[in-house]
Amino acid sequence: MQSLQIRGGAFNGGSVTISGNKNAALPMLSAVMLTDEEVVLHNVPDILDVRTMLDIAGTLGADFTFENNTLRFRCSKVKTTTIPQELCSRNRTSILFASSLIARCGSAELYPPGGDVIGRRRLDGHFYGLTTLGAEMEPDTLTYKFRAPNGLTGRELFLDEASVTATEQIIIAAAVAKGKTTLYNAASEPHVCDLARLINTMGGSISGIGSNTLVIEGVEKLHGCEYTVCGDHIEAGSFLALAVAANKEITIHGTSIPNYWMLRRVFERLGVTMELHPDHIYLPGNQNPVIKTDFGGHIPTISDGPWPQYPSDMMSCTIVAATQCRGTVMFFEKMFESRIYFADRLISMGANAIVCDPHRVVITGKADLHGIAMSSPDIRAGMAMVIAAICAKGDSRIDNADVIYRGYERLPEKLRALGADIDEINR
Repeated sequence: MQSLQIRGGAFNGGSVTISGNKNAALPMLSAVMLTDEEVVLHNVPDILDVRTMLDIAGTLGADFTFENNTLRFRCSKVKTTTIPQELCSRNRTSILFASSLIARCGSAELYPPGGDVIGRRRLDGHFYGLTTLGAEMEPDTLTYKFRAPNGLTGRELFLDEASVTATEQIIIAAAVAKGKTTLYNAASEPHVCDLARLINTMGGSISGIGSNTLVIEGVEKLHGCEYTVCGDHIEAGSFLALAVAANKEITIHGTSIPNYWMLRRVFERLGVTMELHPDHIYLPGNQNPVIKTDFGGHIPTISDGPWPQYPSDMMSCTIVAATQCRGTVMFFEKMFESRIYFADRLISMGANAIVCDPHRVVITGKADLHGIAMSSPDIRAGMAMVIAAICAKGDSRIDNADVIYRGYERLPEKLRALGADIDEINR
């Protein structure tokens, strides 16, 4: 297990280039199993979750090389349709191999996926999508077993919640199903759109990308291609939150304007301005932000929701940023019931925070934070702790840092380039 030792108060700001989108790359590693030809993916983040998905693909029979963020991938023949329990337990997106295995081989057997412990995360949308398209699912408490001896057939589907991974599961399965699939209430996050564009580059036919209604015309065969993964807007937002908390300027390279409209609106509520450019974002330093009240002087609320609302993955880092802004704001985390609990660590560091319930916390700033020892419970809370430790007085130690590395590539290296005083410790 790795820990991060951080000496607070050291941060100069500067510029950073974001890595490829974690949540786009992971489902892509299932989608490329749909073809027996070579697929070359550029800008793939070298993070633990990507390595896990590649371990699974290798177990299934894929050959690949992964160097300098370029992945050369080919699965000429699938050797097995069963994924071992240990590999399934490492992350949540392991379940996305169900669709590609069913589509290509007519069967799949997986164990329940792992992932961050941030509350109940339903799989009902996955099962609904696969069975509606024609897969049979055996009732089994230990594994998820699917069979589709007659292949998959396009249908009309309506998701009862705009689940990102359920949408991705259905997109992958429907890409080579017989006939047309129309998916209503689909998720439309940037990473979902990037997955759909990859499949189209492989010869698929998906329309409505970026909307909540996707029309997928199944094709008989997908081919190889070369594709570049989009930049990670959550990583960009995390570094912007760090710059706000440290009151330093930062330039984020590798961004695309449409992915940041809502983030800019939320940061404006914290009293922060930024400039969106076609390929970068500039956030000036020394802003000394003051939280803007709602009309009538009421305490504002920042809440998350399905795209294009504020991403749940940004809530933790934004909460830390708010501790360094003057004024009071409520955060309403509607999507996961355990994500807010990390605020207890901020309270131990000196933050003025009231945890109202599993979904709401009230932050009043500006707070003087001091270093403590803590442990990262999930990827985004871990990054939030890193931000808090950089802004705090004294030393902090963050244990279980491996969890953070599941989502952030070369994080200590990028932070040191911005002036942070951070060491990695193997424990």
